[in-house]
Amino acid sequence: MRIYLDNCCFNRPYDDQTFDIIRLETEAKIFVQNCIKDNRIELVWSFILDFENSANPYRERRESIKEWRSVSAEDIKATEKIRNYANELQNLYGIKPKDSIHLACAIKAESEYFLTTDKILIKKAKHLKGIRVMNPLEFITLLEEI
Repeated sequence: MRIYLDNCCFNRPYDDQTFDIIRLETEAKIFVQNCIKDNRIELVWSFILDFENSANPYRERRESIKEWRSVSAEDIKATEKIRNYANELQNLYGIKPKDSIHLACAIKAESEYFLTTDKILIKKAKHLKGIRVMNPLEFITLLEEI
């Protein structure tokens, strides 16, 4: 199984954990990370993750997230094909530019799942073919069924 986590998913553990939903999403994301470490799931990384993470003003967070690149099964580089597909996703579904690049990278890598905590992105991407876009909580529920 191959998955892609977007930047907001990687940053979820650093958000305010006093909100129940954020705490639960954090726990689900950590569970997914453990599955990656145990080689039960393959992680896909990309140039847009590098770009967004490099803008993180907190060095410790930036370095911690960057470490996931080394355990990824594939690291997607910027190509014209990805840029064109990202533009298509923006035009067809109204997905934001960076989000569309993340999705294009995940699809290029043949990821089965794209994890995000962005509710708007989940709603806009629900009709995409070939990949399921979902929240980490929904994903771990699905894992229990497999």
